[in-house]
Amino acid sequence: MAIAIWDKALDIARQTPEARHRGVDFLRAASIIVVVIGHWCMAAPWVDEKGAHIAHMLGQAEWTQWLTWGLQVMPIFFFVGGYSNGISWSAALRDDKPWSEWLASRLGRLLAPALPLILFWIVAGFLAIQLGVPIPMVRVASQIALVPTWFLAVYVLAILLVPLAYQAWSRFGLVSIWVPVGLAVIMDYAYFGLGLKGLGWTNFLFVWFSVHQLGFAWLHKRAAVGAGAWFWCLGGLALLVLMTELGPWPRSMVGVPGSEVSNTTPPHLPILALAAFQFGFVRLIEIRLSTWLKKEGTWAGTVLINGMIMTTFLWHSTVMMLLYGIAVYFGGLGLHAYPGTGTWWLMKAGWIIAFTIVLIPVVGVTSRWERIARTGPPVAGVRQVMGSLFLASGLALLAFHGVVNKDSGQLLYIPLLLPFLGALIAGIIGIRIKGGGR
Repeated sequence: MAIAIWDKALDIARQTPEARHRGVDFLRAASIIVVVIGHWCMAAPWVDEKGAHIAHMLGQAEWTQWLTWGLQVMPIFFFVGGYSNGISWSAALRDDKPWSEWLASRLGRLLAPALPLILFWIVAGFLAIQLGVPIPMVRVASQIALVPTWFLAVYVLAILLVPLAYQAWSRFGLVSIWVPVGLAVIMDYAYFGLGLKGLGWTNFLFVWFSVHQLGFAWLHKRAAVGAGAWFWCLGGLALLVLMTELGPWPRSMVGVPGSEVSNTTPPHLPILALAAFQFGFVRLIEIRLSTWLKKEGTWAGTVLINGMIMTTFLWHSTVMMLLYGIAVYFGGLGLHAYPGTGTWWLMKAGWIIAFTIVLIPVVGVTSRWERIARTGPPVAGVRQVMGSLFLASGLALLAFHGVVNKDSGQLLYIPLLLPFLGALIAGIIGIRIKGGGR
């Protein structure tokens, strides 16, 4: 089976056009893998004579917050996404491809893999409640498992805005990046300087829209060209140091449980500085990366991983929480070391190996949702937008609250049903899985 999968990846790799920017595909896969490893490393459950506890290494050991400067790679995913969306949308314009058809092709593979994950947690949450598992434990476990879906909720908005964003890029060039950056600065001032924290949440749009626009600049070679890449890389790093050392922003590039301010919820200016640093770095290594990816085995591996990368991203935390739950059930097997100790880090390496072993077959079964083929024409674009917004809203609510109401102890029915309602409206449900019938 494994040999057949590899042979198929090799066959696809050999058919890749020379003009394809292989580095973009590699960075998409690599950024998600880094996020997966980061989540696995930072979760810090342990068991002692008082029972089971769960913590986060960023809160347990302050030095680990520096690691987030390398582990927070969502900016890379967003400007890589901008590059890919720019290519596909410009091709759609050139070929007079309807917007609804283009949108369906982008949304289907992105959102369909989330549906079986949510269905799993509906069943798991219901059974856990019936079996008497403490509600706080169910809520925390499901919230940790579904945190990755916040990214989908935001990225869906970026895709819906691509036609307008690309038009803005075509007309205004780099100004289309700096305007939302300026708005993000104003929103951060409102957040920290005026105490208008509600306005800060608009930076989910302004910050990530700016980073997505960088992909258009990359595609058209309008930023970080030649020696300018060093300016972006070192300038972004310098800004990041100044902001986190002298400003009101925390050092960690992801949320730290218990901290009053997070750089990601809502996004703040250090994320833009990190994006500039990462963008410059990517541009510096771009040629060498492309050369390396011309090797058949390297490129085939990239093709193979990319074919299931969204499923890997969505399920990795669920696998982690399930294995930790099993360990707690059996008396804390492998969880008796206190987080941050040398023994704990050694055991963490073993846990990461265990997560990987279990994740592989899970992805093998569920990744079929990434290979979807429609049985008819896509639904109207307006329906796709409405359905996507419903779906994204459900994902965002689940990422923040998990699947259980902390007060009533019942499932959060509306957030759990919104993704399926949205998928139905957008035409994502009612598709045929390749090799799987209707």
